[in-house]
Amino acid sequence: MSTARSLLQNTEREKDGSSKLSQGTENKKKDEWEVFFESHEPPADFADKKLRMHEFAEGHMKNGTRVVLVTSGGTAVPLENKMVRFIDNFSSGKRGAASAEQFLSEGYAVIFLHRHKTLIPYERHLANTRLTDILDIRKDPDGTQQIVANQEKFPKLLSILQGYKEVQASNSLLLIEFTVLQEYLYLLQAAAEALSFAGTHAMFYLAAAVSDFYIPSQEMIEHKIQSADGPPNITLHVVPKMLTPLVRHWAPEAFVVSFKLETDRSLLLDKARQALEKYNHQVVIANILEERNEWVTMVTPEEYQKLSITDKSWSCIIEELIIPDLVTKHTVFIVNNSSD
Repeated sequence: MSTARSLLQNTEREKDGSSKLSQGTENKKKDEWEVFFESHEPPADFADKKLRMHEFAEGHMKNGTRVVLVTSGGTAVPLENKMVRFIDNFSSGKRGAASAEQFLSEGYAVIFLHRHKTLIPYERHLANTRLTDILDIRKDPDGTQQIVANQEKFPKLLSILQGYKEVQASNSLLLIEFTVLQEYLYLLQAAAEALSFAGTHAMFYLAAAVSDFYIPSQEMIEHKIQSADGPPNITLHVVPKMLTPLVRHWAPEAFVVSFKLETDRSLLLDKARQALEKYNHQVVIANILEERNEWVTMVTPEEYQKLSITDKSWSCIIEELIIPDLVTKHTVFIVNNSSD
């Protein structure tokens, strides 16, 4: 029996609201993140997704491959237990999908934890393209018809498809979907447990746009809010910061990267520095909303480093600068924390 399957069976209680604390800790004051998991059930397909992440990580760790969790897209916050209406954090997933491709090109295995129907690696290139515009019908001499791609209309299609097929052949990319906040947080914890066995060779690249507020399930009505009843009275609670248990408990040896997005440039670096000091992780990628695709500042305990595509005479996306820089930082981190 594989380590992943054994671990899953040993923690099967998670299917029943199973991140709950043991009886021996009931008298201990619970952290906010523990209370959150106690008050929300795991998603119905949680056990299957958890097993897939453990088996994927285990297989690549045996080969000595570095593994990165890339989170991407926004989280929805339900207003009813049988969700019809919700509060959403919009994110196309562009940064996460582009970053995942770059990590794959650097030799990492990638768990891509993404919002349903947001951009994913390789397919993101087709997001603004009509398939009917790049596909043609070819009639063969025997009278049969074939569907073919017109590369003149999409010159990059061949290289994109080649890149995807290489990743597919090496089983280097695992796609895991979420929609609502609690689903994302359960899967984040499960991914962290899977990657914890990789020690310093694991990286977390937390690019998802996670909601800051939520409604506890016990405070939500069961069915659709009726407009005939008048304006609803809704009290939002602050979402616990999961960087705390991630860094301290779930994967304490991993290399962790978070993002800090601001609209006020004067607050940006101070906020990034405060996050590093509070959570004690390795890197904060600081960016301004309107200019997030042009430049970022890589903030570590030792330095600030600005990366900008305006500094390059050739055309590129900012993720082509971010990911190689993180790979270098990760390598130094592994060496500095080696027991040899």
